[in-house]
Amino acid sequence: MNSMSCICVSTMKPCCRFLISFKSSSLFGFSPPNSGRRLINSSKLHCTKIGSRSIRSGIHSRRNAFSDSDSISISSSSSSRGRGCSRGVLLIPRVASDFKNHSGSSLDSHVNDKSFERMFVKPLVFKDVEKSEEIFKKESDNGGVKDTNFGNVGVRRETERGLSQTEDDKEAWKLLRGAVVNYCGFPVGTVAAKDPGDKQILNYDQVFIRDFVPSAYAFLLDGEGEIVRNFLLHTLQLQSWEKTVDCHSPGPGLMPASFKVKSAPLEGNDGSFEEFLDPDFGGSAIGRVSPVDSGLWWIILLRAYGKLTGDYTLQERIDVQTGIKLILKLCLADGFDMFPTLLVTDGSCMIDRRMGIHGHPLEIQALFYSALRCAREMLIVNDGTKNLVAAVNNRLSALSFHIREYYWVDIKKINEIYRYNTEEYSADATNKFNIYPDQIPTWLVDWIPDKGGYFIGNLQPAHMDFRFFTLGNLWAVISSLGSQEQNEGVMTLIEEKWDDLVANMPLKICFPALEKEEWRIITGSDPKNTP
Repeated sequence: MNSMSCICVSTMKPCCRFLISFKSSSLFGFSPPNSGRRLINSSKLHCTKIGSRSIRSGIHSRRNAFSDSDSISISSSSSSRGRGCSRGVLLIPRVASDFKNHSGSSLDSHVNDKSFERMFVKPLVFKDVEKSEEIFKKESDNGGVKDTNFGNVGVRRETERGLSQTEDDKEAWKLLRGAVVNYCGFPVGTVAAKDPGDKQILNYDQVFIRDFVPSAYAFLLDGEGEIVRNFLLHTLQLQSWEKTVDCHSPGPGLMPASFKVKSAPLEGNDGSFEEFLDPDFGGSAIGRVSPVDSGLWWIILLRAYGKLTGDYTLQERIDVQTGIKLILKLCLADGFDMFPTLLVTDGSCMIDRRMGIHGHPLEIQALFYSALRCAREMLIVNDGTKNLVAAVNNRLSALSFHIREYYWVDIKKINEIYRYNTEEYSADATNKFNIYPDQIPTWLVDWIPDKGGYFIGNLQPAHMDFRFFTLGNLWAVISSLGSQEQNEGVMTLIEEKWDDLVANMPLKICFPALEKEEWRIITGSDPKNTP
């Protein structure tokens, strides 16, 4: 970014109105009292770079949909610098309107939220919260300057963890920092994969929401939350919130699967260029499948950011609150489905190749449950959100019961399935999903241990997917989707079947692998999904 000027824009066109302060010292924070402000309507972000000073301003919006009360104040940071920038003003164009305009009438019918309180759920536990908060408090008390130029290998604050790092740890951090992507000189995420020898990059050079989450946890646990904050706000900027007549456009609330920082020269020969974020909602992905899990991961990461940094101002912002509501409205929308689980298409989550997981895959249900719990903690309850909170509580209770009751399998449950009667028609039927005993695969009876069990990969009418999916089961344990006995049973099974489940990942995504004719039918002969 050594040219005359640089403009950063977003390819999305969110309607917004915000206040800008040029004197604040908190990155993406709220401006202090008595700071100079000016009102701007904007649909795009610009970062004009002149010399060593970077300033972002807005282009006049095509729409004036928000009232003044919906405006928020966003300020600059003198302690967080990009390359060659001594001070920058960063703006995130995602100011909220009243969520009443977006909420559906179906949410009004939900019962009081106290029903959820009667269900036993262990609280989410985040490790090293106190230590991370101490690190952030020391930095703020000392007025220290934190370097956010993660792109330079070796530039890293020494923390208590850094002093005891092994050579493998140092190498891992070196690779992680080398994968950081900068936008206008500020870190906004990490690429999905970085292999210099890879000649066919495809979209692995983009920042994926789901792929950045483990990187984000690493940064948060190491006391570096700035990159995570930037990521959360910039992806929020890209969130779809206006449905057009084009059937191929994303619906309101949908988060992109990934985004890429691109640049283009501006008119004239002065060497100026613009940087912009180009999101992918599945329109360019293999199979053209929109992501179901991106919004769920975003909510989970937002909650983790607050817990691990102690910075709850981010989740309380009007634009962030609206982003949460739009995601929830999209997930809780009424449809033809009668189950509390989330209906999704194949290839719309972490397993982005056709693997026969369409319907109600465990991974999405575990993430859905976790995201609902996180959103429930972060939503500001008022007259405009009480119906939404009630809907979240109702779904949490129903979803937890559904997964614990119908997805769980152990040796006792297998014996029950063998005794199922089929074609039962009544509300009191035992075999509610009309599962035929012949569906139980031969490998399962010999494989499942006497102690322990797991949550099956999928459940649909007349179909149970008995494969073991690692992410879904482990996330069910993390989020307490299963009961305490079931969570312990999952860990017992992993220990008992360690040799079958451990691989180079270090855990296999799925067990057993699809082979031969089954592989051909389910994957569509996809060579990328060979055993």
